[in-house]
Amino acid sequence: MRLKYRWLVIVCLLSSLSLSAIAQNGWKAGTAKINITPKENMWMAGFASRTRPSEGAMHDLWLKALALEDQNGYRSLLITGDIIGFFKNISDDIRDQIAAKHGLSRAQIILNSSHTHSGPVLDNASLDIIYPVSEAERNKIMTYTASFKGEVIALAEMAFRNLEPVTLYSGNGVTRFQVNRRNNDVSTLTKVSELKGPQDYAVPVIKIASSDNQLKAIVFGYACHPTVLNGYEWSGDYPGFTQIALEKQYPGAMAMFFQGAGGDQNALPRNTVPLAKQYGLQLAASVTRVLEEDMKILSPVLTTSYNEVDLLFAKSPDKNELKKMADTNSGYLKVWAEHMLKKVEAGATFPTTYPYPVQAWKLGDQALLSLGGELTIEYSIKLKKILGPETFIMGYSNDVMSYIPSLTILKEGGYEGNTSQMAFGLHTTWDSSIESRIIETAIKTAQQAGISVP
Repeated sequence: MRLKYRWLVIVCLLSSLSLSAIAQNGWKAGTAKINITPKENMWMAGFASRTRPSEGAMHDLWLKALALEDQNGYRSLLITGDIIGFFKNISDDIRDQIAAKHGLSRAQIILNSSHTHSGPVLDNASLDIIYPVSEAERNKIMTYTASFKGEVIALAEMAFRNLEPVTLYSGNGVTRFQVNRRNNDVSTLTKVSELKGPQDYAVPVIKIASSDNQLKAIVFGYACHPTVLNGYEWSGDYPGFTQIALEKQYPGAMAMFFQGAGGDQNALPRNTVPLAKQYGLQLAASVTRVLEEDMKILSPVLTTSYNEVDLLFAKSPDKNELKKMADTNSGYLKVWAEHMLKKVEAGATFPTTYPYPVQAWKLGDQALLSLGGELTIEYSIKLKKILGPETFIMGYSNDVMSYIPSLTILKEGGYEGNTSQMAFGLHTTWDSSIESRIIETAIKTAQQAGISVP
């Protein structure tokens, strides 16, 4: 018995030394966060129905960063934020500055927004179309946006300065409060089994533990619109409540939420603070379950890849079509038509393509894809069928230029398939090749990052 006990001690010691060796000679990670709650009331992003600026805060808004370095010294940076989106004009500037300071290519940087509809308006193409801002409010937006970009750059610097040996783990959980909003009416919801339309209930989780096995960071995602709240107080909506709950449960750890392919998914029912808290706690419980079960250890090798694919636009409306739309519509559709009509009358020409970002990371054997725009759920479902069900899928990354409808949604029309592009200030809808172009580029990008494609 004494010999058996000694062997047990030796096995446990070797196991402990093995994990310690991975941390000491493998991954390094650094974290940082900055409070980005506006210091004054200003216009809020997400709902065109709002008629005035914000009125205080329910809880603070945050930018959070995770810097990674593998055993070969290869680095990457994930930044998440309680904002509506990293628009191209903002994202390009941020990534260029980070590249200059830290020598990172675009393949090594992911900027992902939670897409909360209770955060500030940032400078973007649709500013004049959906937000009826005064000149004074416009100046606030410009000032805040400039400050915001500077804070992202400072955050990256802090995260890399805080690098220390860690171990990375990954796993997938599940929670079921997302509802396909195109196929379900909240008034008829009774059972999950009765829900219609495609869903992906996965909760991807990455755990980062320090060399002394203390939880350092929790990176997790879900594919669902943060539109539970529609009032006038700043908040991160349900993801904000999830991060608050996790950081309270695990003192000293930083919780980072990334948005998945939630373009056509809502939390239903909604529109009350208790519901936002409920969904936040449901998601936190799912993440906690994954953290406390056995998770896959990720070997300390990082590979990345990045491409931009030209998405084709459909035919642009002509002068007569725009006049008719301006005369027969109201709200942002009328404003959009008038805005585009002025451009046509001034002799403007519209682009025929848009550069769409597709990115892949491979952390050990964990595949992660990040794609731009308000990605709809069918992309997640189809890419997981190709790359494997444990693949992590991010939408809303590096550029939020409009909704990214599947071919099915594009044919069906509706907001996500048709009119949403106008809300983003685009001159027309997408061509029917959109889905095939994105899927093909995603597969190519995954292969370039060393992710196996059966």
